[in-house]
Order: sequence, then structure tokens, then C-alpha cells
Amino acid sequence: MANTWGYGAMTNSLGDIQNSKAIIIFGANPAVNHPVGFQHFLKAKERNNAQIIVIDPRYTKTAAKADYFAQIRPGTDIPFMYGMLNLIFKNGWDNLEFVKSRVFGMEEIKKEAAKWPIEKVADVTGVKAELIEQITKVYAQNTPGTLIWAMGLTQHTNGSSNTRMAPILQLALGNMGEEGGGCNILRGHDNVQGATDMCCLSHSLPGYYGLSEGSWKYFASSWNVDFDWLQGRFKSPEWMGKKGFTLARWWAGVLGGNPGEDAIHNAGTNLKALFVMANGITSIAQQKKVKEALDNLELAVFVDPFVNEGAIVTDKQDDVYILPGATQFETSGSVTATNRSAQWRDKIVEPMYESKTDHDIMFELAKRLGFYKEFVAGMGKGENFTWPEDATDEIARTIKTIGLTGWTAERLKKHQKNWHMFDEISLRGYGEMAGEYYGLPWPCWTKSHGGSPILYNINRSVRDGGMGFRNRFGLEYNGVSQLAGKGSAPRDSFFKDGYPEITKDNIEEILGIKLTEDEKKRIGKNWKVDTSDIIAEKSIERGIAPYGNARARAVVWTFADKIPVHREPLHSPRTDLTKKYPNFADKKDHYRVDTRYISEQTEQDWAKDFPINLVTGRLVNMNGAGIENRASKYLAKLTPEMFCDINPELAGRHGIRDGSMMWIHSPQGTKIKVKAKYSFSVSEDRVFLPFHFAGVMEGVDYTHNFPEGTKPFAWGESANTVTNYGYDIVTQIPETKGGLCRIERA
Repeated sequence: MANTWGYGAMTNSLGDIQNSKAIIIFGANPAVNHPVGFQHFLKAKERNNAQIIVIDPRYTKTAAKADYFAQIRPGTDIPFMYGMLNLIFKNGWDNLEFVKSRVFGMEEIKKEAAKWPIEKVADVTGVKAELIEQITKVYAQNTPGTLIWAMGLTQHTNGSSNTRMAPILQLALGNMGEEGGGCNILRGHDNVQGATDMCCLSHSLPGYYGLSEGSWKYFASSWNVDFDWLQGRFKSPEWMGKKGFTLARWWAGVLGGNPGEDAIHNAGTNLKALFVMANGITSIAQQKKVKEALDNLELAVFVDPFVNEGAIVTDKQDDVYILPGATQFETSGSVTATNRSAQWRDKIVEPMYESKTDHDIMFELAKRLGFYKEFVAGMGKGENFTWPEDATDEIARTIKTIGLTGWTAERLKKHQKNWHMFDEISLRGYGEMAGEYYGLPWPCWTKSHGGSPILYNINRSVRDGGMGFRNRFGLEYNGVSQLAGKGSAPRDSFFKDGYPEITKDNIEEILGIKLTEDEKKRIGKNWKVDTSDIIAEKSIERGIAPYGNARARAVVWTFADKIPVHREPLHSPRTDLTKKYPNFADKKDHYRVDTRYISEQTEQDWAKDFPINLVTGRLVNMNGAGIENRASKYLAKLTPEMFCDINPELAGRHGIRDGSMMWIHSPQGTKIKVKAKYSFSVSEDRVFLPFHFAGVMEGVDYTHNFPEGTKPFAWGESANTVTNYGYDIVTQIPETKGGLCRIERA
């Protein structure tokens, strides 16, 4: 997901979890997915007797280390959290002072929470009322508490509401902006945060700048290219401001217009070519549609150190190209960790054999497409730039919205060289690195700022990483001020209360300063486009965060649901509840694709024919699509074949023996053939599939398509062949965590 601060970015850090006294985990399994980072959870337990609470549809290795485990029904996280909030409000466990001064809209949340008495929550979620009460009391009374989530919370049609609900719970308890508190989102790969920050997405520019003409002009200037030339790359000017297709539904761009397919809005044409760079497209939902789209492309190109299985499962015979990409050991540069810290990496060896680095491949492509000069112009040295240092400094000069100004190559290299001079819990530097936090976690406002390890912490000065909530949504709404209340500015601030974002027009008034005539000429319109850095530097001198100091929004008036409300998954096992809690209205032109919600949910009684919940997740020895992991004979030996965890009672009702083959069928008419593995980690109404396998589809083996010598040591059906249709209403992330299936003996 691409989201804003505190919504899709970790507010604290893994090390800071050691300061927690309670840890509640929704839809994440860090013992398996983040085994190194999980040590901080266990240290919190050792140091603070931190209570670990796991909310998950299956009993995981993380749950095995927990003090409390709730085996929730998939897709019911919002009722569970409203149940917690109902108890918190009733018992006076909420932080009234924090909410009064720093939150907008909590009264609306209280009204909705009152609709969720504990017995009702128990019925909807499948978790016993006594356990919900016990969990709530333990979590609310052991502060600071941190809230953890991962894809189990996001990959739903209302995943964006889930990721609003979790921070609201933390706001009610006053856990935001606190050491040992916050919302800590666990990324699955080492640079997911960086890829999001740099907008490997279709709805914003790097740094989350919008697609407005003003943003495009700012980037044209920053990239040293002519705006008219840049605009001319689009079919017509209005397309410059439109969202593109997402990774989740790129295939709809190929198939749109075909009988039975959702309509697309792509200037009257379908997608004809696909260029995949180091992305396992076999790890996204609707794999049969992915294959069909691959079969119908005119051109498919895959860049990867290992053979990307997207090139294997297609029946397309011509114009499919596999380009050998270099690994991270054959290049250098920075990645952004899940806690917003940058980490510099050195090249270990030169690219091997005929492989090339990703950037060299992109440079060669730009040359052949005729815009190489413009492509590299932003580094400011023509074609005589130094990679990746000049590119890193270009990013630092340009990206102000999340505060990357301090991320110069020189500073990041210095942190790499002196990584041993930082504390693992606070990230605070010592000796030569005093005054800085490891990796300069963004926002790092200036070239001398030390970074911000804990977002929204007003107990520290801005110079030391403190800040309030960002003023992003105006000064008032419905007559209510959106600025923070009295005395809620960061420590040592010149302005003690809430204040708006700093602009050229208000900087002198807010900061109580006078600019020189030279500064007035050089200063940018606002802090987001001020390449002179005058706004950031003057603000920090006065103890002010350039982005303002506002209230966190519990009510989002621009979303389909102004406050989070429960909506049953499109394919719910509780047909009775789909009538009470229907999904969204169908959405036209959602990232260029018409997307079904209520029409899909009400098409038939899905639970009648597909009564079993389908849960997917990760294995500790695999990662994503498993392309590189299954190419290792040692890792592949641990899980040599695709399997399904199934409760023996459920298996017995279908005549499925442990170790025998079984079919899993989806509501979309797809199926996979996998080996049954008896396990009590799943209850009798659900099954679990790992999502790391590919090479086989609906019983057909495609591994003969691997070039000689590249076939992995393990292959199998993809779980995503049977994950259901369904996409988040805001981000279009697929609903892989709340679907249905039916099973039978093979």
C-alpha cells in the first residue's frame, strides 16, 4: 500500500519495541516473517514483562510465544477493535487529555463503538467475549503499548479502514508519539518502505507528491527537464493527472473489454507490453488472469537475478525476454528499512557474467527510447555523474514532503561506516555520531538534522526528532479547528500550541522572524517545494516542525467511510452478516478499472458452495514469490512442495488423508492441486496456504519452460490461483486474507 505517515509507515522502530509493556499484533507473524526483528519482541518480554497479544486466524509461531491468542475470523478486525474501544471508553481507560488536545473526531468513534457490545463482537469475530475483555484490559492497562500489523490487516476490501482503525485505537489510549508505543508496520522486504517512498506506484510522484500540475512542474524543475516536454510524453495533458493501473490489476489492462471482464478506462486502448523488474508477479492474486494476460501481450520482459516464473507460466511463445539482473551484492546505494531509516550498501563484486544492474538496464532502455539525456539530467552533471551518489543527492534535494533533505550520500555512508556507534533501542548515536539517529529516520529535515526515530513525539524538541501531527487537511472542518490544542507543541518550540504548515507567506508571523531580501528571493512557496531549505532551517532554529502541528483525524471526510465501519468480505462465510454489514458500492474507474464490490458480494450465496475460509501467509525459509529461495537446494529441502495446512476434523469430513493430494476450488472457478498436511494450527472452518510456489497451474506443470539449468529445486501450485476476487476501496490491494474456498479429495 502507498500511504501517508502513520498510515503505512512505521512510527517507531523495531528496537523501540523493547520499551513496550504491551504488544498487540494484528495479522502479522514476525516470528516467521521477521525472525531477526522478533528478538526485540522477546527482549521486551524479558525486560518489561511485556504482554504479547496475537490476533490471527491461525495459531502461528508468534502466537506460540504470546501471553494471549485470539483466533479471529478473517475480515473482522474492525469489530474486534471497536469491541476493545467500547470497553476502553466504558471503563475510562482512554487518555482524555491526549484526545482532547491532539485528536479530531473521537466522539464519532465513541458512537460507533457503542454499537459493538462484547457479545455482538464475539458473534461476529468468533472470539469468546471473556477473552476479548481480558485482552482489552491487559492492553489498556499496560502502557506504553505498541500495535503491530502486516498484510493480514491490509489485504482486504476494507484494508484501508483496518489501517485507520488501528491508529485510532492507539490514539484513544494515548500510545502515539511515545517510546514503546506507536503503530509499527512490518514490511516484508528490506526496501518496501523505500520503494513506496520513491513511488513505485501509479497514483503519486516520488515522496507522495500528488499528480497535480504544480507537483509535476516542481519535479520538472528538480529533474532539469522542460515541463512541456514532460507533459508531451502523455497522450494528452489531462492524462498527466490520472492514476495508472496497479500491480494488483495490471492484467485487467490487457483483458479489459473481453466478455466477462471488468471495463477499463485507458484512453481507448489495452496494455500491450509488460516490463517486470525484480517483482514476483506470481505472488499477486488472480494468477489465472495473470497467465491469460501474459498470453495476450505483444511483449513481455522480465528482469531478475533468477528466472521470473511469470515468464514460465505463460503459453506465449514469442517476444518473451528474460534479462539477467544483478543482485544487491553487485551494486551499491541505499535502501529504506521499515522504520524509515536509510542503510547504505557497498558493492561486493562486479556484476557476474552477462548480468547488468537495474539502473544500467534502465539507462540502456532510456537511450533506445530516446530520452536518456532527460532521464539523467536531474543529477546535474550531464552524462558525467557518479552512480549512485549523485542520484542519492538528487533525491535529497528534491523530496521535502517526508523530509529526505538530510539523506546525502556522504551522511549515509558515514552511518554505514560507524553503525557500531548507535544504540539498538533508541537508535541514538554516540561519539562521532552524537546528535544523530541511526539511518537518519525520516523526516530528516536538513543536512544537519539527526532524523526522527519516533513520529509525532512532542516530548522531544524538533531538533532532537520531535514533532506533532502534520497539518495536511486545512485549518478547520465544520467549524472545528484542525490545529492541535494548547500546550501540545514539541518541546522547546517557539510557538507553544498548534500551528499551520509553514509557507513563504506565514513564516515571519509564525516563527516571529524577519527574512532578508535575499532570503525572500530564494525561499520556496511552501516547505514541500522549498529547494533553498530556508523554511526548514528557520523552522528548526525556532523549534518548529515545518509541516505544522495539527490534530490526528479519526474522521476522514474524503473517504468512502468517514469513520471505519465493518463490512463483510466479498466472499463471507456469514451470509446473514453480509445483509447487516454489506460491502461498498461498485466503484467505477478505480485505478482505470471498474471494480465490483456489492454486486460481487450479492451475486450468490457464496458460503453455500464455498464454506471454508482461505488463509495465506509466509514461511520462514521463503520470501514473496519464492523465486530465489526455491532456487536454493538447502532452503527448498525444508519445504520441497506446495501444501495445505488442514485441520484433521475438516479433512476427515472430506475423506482427505494426511499427505494425500486434495483440490481447492475458488468462487472464481479456479482450482489448485496440493498436498494435505494435518495441522491443528487452523480451526475446522479454514485452511492455510503458503504463497511462495509457482510453476504449476490448475494441475498443469509448466516447469518445462525453464531455460536449461534454471529450474528451481521446488515448484508447485500458486496459492494465488485460488485467492478470491476483491480489492481495497482506496488502494486496490487484493483481498487475499478474507476469501472462501471448497475442498475435495484428489
